[in-house]
Amino acid sequence: MKILVVDDERLLVKGIKFNLENEGYTVDAGYDGEEAVEMARGGNYDLIILDLMMPKKDGLQACQEIRSFSTVPIIMLTARSEGADLLMGFESGADDYVTKPFNILELKARIRALLRRSSMTAAPAQSSVLQRGHISIDPERRSASKNGQNVELTMKEFDLIEFLMRNPGRVYSRENLLDLVWGYDYQGDTRTVDVHIRRLREKLELNPGNPRYIITKWGVGYYFSEED
Repeated sequence: MKILVVDDERLLVKGIKFNLENEGYTVDAGYDGEEAVEMARGGNYDLIILDLMMPKKDGLQACQEIRSFSTVPIIMLTARSEGADLLMGFESGADDYVTKPFNILELKARIRALLRRSSMTAAPAQSSVLQRGHISIDPERRSASKNGQNVELTMKEFDLIEFLMRNPGRVYSRENLLDLVWGYDYQGDTRTVDVHIRRLREKLELNPGNPRYIITKWGVGYYFSEED
């Protein structure tokens, strides 16, 4: 597995690189946002770790640019844990975040979780295409389309829509979805789910302001409509 680590704190990058290479990963290092985008474009990485505050381009800008050409899992490193900052990270396309200072064991756990989900192939019994109206997803290929046109989803966006489509009509709270889709003891803001739902509507619904399939049950949570 090949990982890109980008942070302007060179000692931190050196420490992360050392620890991840001891786990058997191949690790490349960068030190600013422009370098992050350039390396991501040509590096064929399995996962990218980006610092939020970097010179030339910050982590949000770099993440947005990377998302324009890649769905590679991205972990954002941030020294600030305010909800608004974290939500901006998810808005930019990040899949997860770790707040500085962090325990390297926590970072390794987040990396393993994302890589495991990224590389999972659906079981044969569940490998058939899921179709509802104009929305179609192929779990085996991890591809999605709207009216036959391919739609690029991040890893977490795909995991979320696949989960909801496999369980149509069942309402899940934000806490349920964080537990079931994010797949570990997630400590972030539950508004993370709202951000991902909104992005899915923008990408997959014909009218995001009046969604047909990705539905809110006010005061309870979200569900995928069973009705055609």
